[in-house]
Amino acid sequence: MTHPDPPAPFDAVHLLIRTFPASRTWFRVHRAVHAPLYFGKANANRFDAPAGQFGVLYLGADAHCAFIETFGHATGTLSVSEAELRIRELSTVHAKRDLRLVDLRGEGLARMGADAELRSGTDYALSQRWSLAIHDHKRNPDGIAYRARHDPARTSIAIFERVAPELNAASTGTLLDPKNAPLLGGILDTSYGFGLVP
Repeated sequence: MTHPDPPAPFDAVHLLIRTFPASRTWFRVHRAVHAPLYFGKANANRFDAPAGQFGVLYLGADAHCAFIETFGHATGTLSVSEAELRIRELSTVHAKRDLRLVDLRGEGLARMGADAELRSGTDYALSQRWSLAIHDHKRNPDGIAYRARHDPARTSIAIFERVAPELNAASTGTLLDPKNAPLLGGILDTSYGFGLVP
């Protein structure tokens, strides 16, 4: 059965919006040549706007989530190279105010007539149409919270570009930096069983 598109009028849909406190830290793994706060419009990721109507910033609730959502895209891959880690930084992101996110981690999906296909399926055109509808909803949410595809125990978020002035970010360096060695070891060995190759 094909997953439906957002119902019309979408403003009549009761979104499950949860508040995530400003005190919370979010994480992003990104290419070092780019700023930590990057709102993509390439129509290449799950909740991007279908035609680039707005940018989207993807973050993880912890460093493990940011890692697996970056390096786990090719399902079945169980290694990461030092070269890949060397060109990417781990950054932390903080909001200046609480974030209001449409929660798709549980019952919020059914409440708006959707299912887990939006957060874990491969039909990005579908999830992008839903993202546009959520973005334009009269309740004006800041973005979407959802379960990470490669580690559903962890929370990912997609932040809409209109929130950009409310965010601050700082790099912690690459995961190869000595200060990040315990973190990298925990991610590779304890959590995901990834090997580190040259």
